[in-house]
Amino acid sequence: MLLSVSVEPIIVVIGDEELLVERAVGEVVASVRAGDPDLEVIDLAPGGLEPGRIAELTSPSLFGGGKVLVIRSAQDLGKDLTAEVLKYAKTPADDVVLVALHPGGAKGKALVDGLTKAKARKISCPKITKVGERVDFVRAEIRNAGGKISADGARGLIDAVGNDLRELAAACSQLVADTGGKIDDAAVARYYRGRAEVSGFTVADKAIEGQLAEALEQLRWALATGVPPVLIVSALAQGVRGLAKVGGAPRGARGAALAKDLGMPPWKIERVQRQLRAWSADGVARAMTVVAEADAAVKGAAADPAYALEKTVAEIVAARG
Repeated sequence: MLLSVSVEPIIVVIGDEELLVERAVGEVVASVRAGDPDLEVIDLAPGGLEPGRIAELTSPSLFGGGKVLVIRSAQDLGKDLTAEVLKYAKTPADDVVLVALHPGGAKGKALVDGLTKAKARKISCPKITKVGERVDFVRAEIRNAGGKISADGARGLIDAVGNDLRELAAACSQLVADTGGKIDDAAVARYYRGRAEVSGFTVADKAIEGQLAEALEQLRWALATGVPPVLIVSALAQGVRGLAKVGGAPRGARGAALAKDLGMPPWKIERVQRQLRAWSADGVARAMTVVAEADAAVKGAAADPAYALEKTVAEIVAARG
């Protein structure tokens, strides 16, 4: 019997985050298959379902063997098919697991409510839209693959790869394989240095944190892979302006109120506050002047923008303290 492996006979997966939905289905199938290697998995869509088909597929087979029925786009089943699924859910077959996929929302809610009443297991897979949620996703992916990454490293990877969960998951797996599991900002930059968002801001962070050798290495990588000098200067300017904004904030301001006043997310404020511990007000002012000069240099005032950028990075590091 399929239920001997502790898989509920009726499962409803709610949400429209495609990767998480597919994983949920895959985990159910794998759990069932552990107790029944000859398991048959049948994908069903409302457009190809006729009344009576559910009853047909869930009836005992002459050849034995269990089944997992996956009903996709369950919100489109319609009144008759919904009634058929809910009728089956009251007395499910012993050797069948039925998985209904519903994106959430009002359409088809009667099916979700009915399955919930029938004590179906609910798996939630909502769309991941917030930065913090994506950071948590990346860190969990790295951890599950046997590695470790900081929140800042995870944000850097998201900046490099983008918001698509499939691409992020693939990048996490690859990074763990390539690095042995310990992933820092330098590792993210090394493997994704062709992305302008990573290269420019990584140069800025390294310079602001006083890591001259690493900042120059990142700078050369960025230039070698075609990142325009103006984007690197822009990242340096944003980094230094961040120091000035956070350093000039009222002493008592904190949390959401501070984030609102500065127009910066809380995680970024926390990072800048850590960076500020090594900076004086005079140093920040000097760095502001340096990046202003760099901006003019890469826009035509200097004969060699690459040299001008190296000089700028060195001067920013020297301005700390």
